[in-house]
Amino acid sequence: MHFPTQNQDDCKLQNLNYKKDITYVTKHSKWILNSIGMWPIILKGVARFLPKIAIVLNNFVLLFAIIPCVLYIIFDEKDTLRKLQLVGLVSFCGTSLMKYWALTLRKSKIEDCIRQMQTDWKQVQLQKDRKIMLKYGRLGRNLTIICVTFMYTAGLIYHTIMQYAIGSYIDEHNCTIKPVIYPVYSALFNVQRKPIYILVYVIHCICGYLMYSITAGTCGLAALFVTHACGQIDIVISRLDDLPRDKDITNTFNLNTQLITIVEHHLQILRFSTTIEMVLQEVCLLEFIGSTFMICLLEYYSITDWEQSNTIGLTTYTMLLISLIFNIFILCYIGELLMKKSTSIGVFCFMIDWFHLPTKTIHDLILIIAISNNPAKITAGKIVDLSLSTFAKVLKTSLAYLSFLRSTVM
Repeated sequence: MHFPTQNQDDCKLQNLNYKKDITYVTKHSKWILNSIGMWPIILKGVARFLPKIAIVLNNFVLLFAIIPCVLYIIFDEKDTLRKLQLVGLVSFCGTSLMKYWALTLRKSKIEDCIRQMQTDWKQVQLQKDRKIMLKYGRLGRNLTIICVTFMYTAGLIYHTIMQYAIGSYIDEHNCTIKPVIYPVYSALFNVQRKPIYILVYVIHCICGYLMYSITAGTCGLAALFVTHACGQIDIVISRLDDLPRDKDITNTFNLNTQLITIVEHHLQILRFSTTIEMVLQEVCLLEFIGSTFMICLLEYYSITDWEQSNTIGLTTYTMLLISLIFNIFILCYIGELLMKKSTSIGVFCFMIDWFHLPTKTIHDLILIIAISNNPAKITAGKIVDLSLSTFAKVLKTSLAYLSFLRSTVM
């Protein structure tokens, strides 16, 4: 969206910086989503099929870990507590797979949002607009970094140190049983044979990377899009604040032109927010349900390892617990931020020096106020609005399930 500027040289300077700004804001999300084939890239020739091939291979790797593990739980595992631990693992894998399917389904919409972001950055013409967008872009970037740090650290501990701590053991048939990250149903193949064991272990490590990348990438993508929308809303508010300060305030035509530009920009933000909600609604629903269940189980695992003085297990499950809590917090926080920001445009219309404006322009502000009465939202499958109150409900529900689980199992 183009706006009038006061300094043409400043305008040229900002247009030269937009590529660096986009790279700075999207760097981490782009790296993660590229690795799972979700970030739009321009490839020519045979290489243009690489993202589709990556998606197919990633689905194969995830299913390779999930299906044998489910069969193992049903037919091989007899210990109830061990089954409960594996149910949590399979639930996390299954939720990650479904989120991946949801992202794949919405890939074209993701590309539309990314292109809109690039267009908005390219059209920045004022230094103060660039500062606003960098402020919110930095917020989205920092949320992504924290999420990635927690998820990959916990995942690395689970797939390496925790497996090493379990170690090998001798079974009743005097055979050495080496630890497997995701147990495999014995009727499929003998996972303990050396070439097969190494191959399975490598695939399981790739599966772990994919799961944590999907979870971290989803939260990072949500943070990236929503913070960008919030930055655009602040630019609209800045334009509204400038309306009564126009030097030629008696020029109704000039004021109407500026107001039309503001309304068009506002509607563009709302369309962008609607697309974001469409992209994230299935993912957020899966995250909402999965996190409630997984937080409950991880709390139970942590308490059990605490009672058994299992330091490595306690550390691993605590890290995973913090990661999942932080992930659902990010989604709820940015949902709350988007609602407040989109509502604040209407509130700000009351706060500007509107009494200096012509009567017709004052009447036109009612349109913006009316639009703001229906704020943009991020929902979990159009069932629950994501907000900080929703985050509190997730924690309360998980604690209620934990109490029920402990009373049932113990």
